[in-house]
Amino acid sequence: MRDLLRLVAFQLGSEVSYEELGKQLGMSKTTVEKYLDLLEKVFVIYRLGAYSRNLRKEVTKAGKWYFYDNGIRNAVIGAFSPLSIRQDVGALWENYLIGERRKTNFNEGLYKGFYFWRTYDKQEIDLIEENADNLAAWEFKWGDKIPSISKAFQEAYPHAGFQVVNKANYLEFV
Repeated sequence: MRDLLRLVAFQLGSEVSYEELGKQLGMSKTTVEKYLDLLEKVFVIYRLGAYSRNLRKEVTKAGKWYFYDNGIRNAVIGAFSPLSIRQDVGALWENYLIGERRKTNFNEGLYKGFYFWRTYDKQEIDLIEENADNLAAWEFKWGDKIPSISKAFQEAYPHAGFQVVNKANYLEFV
């Protein structure tokens, strides 16, 4: 279980293959799924599924795993360096923002679906929020870079809102 959690921690913010994890740990894909389900039920990690309405171009089966607490994630891999010298600051930032957004929505009684979006040609959006009458897309950047919305996403979902969240505006987001 600890080794599985370490592998997930190193893949923070990336798509996770149950088969690949199973091969690395010498266990079946089914066992990996059961362990991840258990870790989710005890509020250590949670899964963000893929958003798709166009099955031919968009990734649908993959999932990303995030930690409820970045401190737990860092403890699992023994990474306590300052953010200024870390290689995983973008993943930590993404984990923090998604987690806080989910908590805020839950605490306010808002029932939104949370997803990531990616096409097979690697166009990606960090977070998609969906409810009955709204679709919003969010891109998270630790630095000052302001990317534009993916053309494929904009064409597929022209009514969706899009915003970049960075250090300057994150408090409005969470």
